[in-house]
Amino acid sequence: LPQRDTSKLLIYHKGRISHTIFSNIHNYIDLDDLAVFNDTRVVQGRLLFNKPTGAKIEVFCLEPVDPYLYDASFQRKESVVWNTLIGNAKKWKTGPLFRRIEHPVKDIILKAEKLSGSGATWQACISWEPGDYSFGTILEIAGSTPLPPYLKREPTPDDKYTYQTIYSSIDGSVAAPTAGFHFTDNILDEFRKRKMHTMNLTLHIGAGTFRPVVAEEVSQHPMHSEHIFFTLDNLNQLSGFQGNILAIGTTSTRTIESIYWLGCKIIRNPEITPENLTLKQWEDHDLIAVPKEKSIDAFIDYFEKYRIREIHTSTQLMIIPGYQFRIVNKMLTNFHQPKSTLLLLVSAFIGDDWKRIYRYAMDNEFRFLSYGDSSLLIP
Repeated sequence: LPQRDTSKLLIYHKGRISHTIFSNIHNYIDLDDLAVFNDTRVVQGRLLFNKPTGAKIEVFCLEPVDPYLYDASFQRKESVVWNTLIGNAKKWKTGPLFRRIEHPVKDIILKAEKLSGSGATWQACISWEPGDYSFGTILEIAGSTPLPPYLKREPTPDDKYTYQTIYSSIDGSVAAPTAGFHFTDNILDEFRKRKMHTMNLTLHIGAGTFRPVVAEEVSQHPMHSEHIFFTLDNLNQLSGFQGNILAIGTTSTRTIESIYWLGCKIIRNPEITPENLTLKQWEDHDLIAVPKEKSIDAFIDYFEKYRIREIHTSTQLMIIPGYQFRIVNKMLTNFHQPKSTLLLLVSAFIGDDWKRIYRYAMDNEFRFLSYGDSSLLIP
């Protein structure tokens, strides 16, 4: 839509369903709610190359390997190693790929080499000359927007802006946290005027978010791992907060709930180091649940013990029907594909009422998926 906040907003409030336009959202959020945003920024991670034979090869950058920290990788000059997905991989057997990029100062020669892997999944070294540009700059100059495969179209220059939230700030995602698309400066200004509580944390969304659930049993689905970042300030804000926690999107939901379970993991094993503190798939089933405050306070003590102010870790938390939400009790989200982990999360949050919501959305001509409309879910 030309104006982000003119999209439709479905309101599900304790079983009742209605709708409005998104610019009215502040009327449905209580002043004692804490709205949690995912401030990840989508990187222009699709690098296209042409072989001398004419074959087009895409090197889709998924996550950094060397250096493995996102910031360090985006700031690195000359070369980086990333986990990549190779498009048209069968046409790239051996040898490097080259691409000349026209640039006002001096043309850039981009080079990609496969290091290890199989099929379409490879670790690749990406290098460039002259080497005085950072990798982040190279992606901005040479890369294109990684649109979801179900859009079935090539990206346009507009996507660089529209496939991004206006508050995105931390580079790293290969898909956008689409619930945030509807926010405008006017809406965020209204939040500030009303002194609404907000918080930013980061989950870098991986391509695995589009992997459909094809296993007969949901428990057999391999949940993708995603990088999360949060700070001591985030924990302090969660610790003392008495109101409702409104997650802006499924990614914010997974991050907040992962923080809770990581706190439980620290209680079980206080000696675990920050480098080894991750949340594996189904690990939440093996941990002893404690009150929210106890988990968060244990995490705050842990930060102080290791003298850190922020942590970078990963989560494979898979939220399916039957999951008991520990912190999040309101959620804003778009409308998702069938057989997706995102729809499973929504079903876990509001139960079978998700079917009523989706029927209402279809009857009222809501738009689905990434560039679609949204729903505010209050069980």
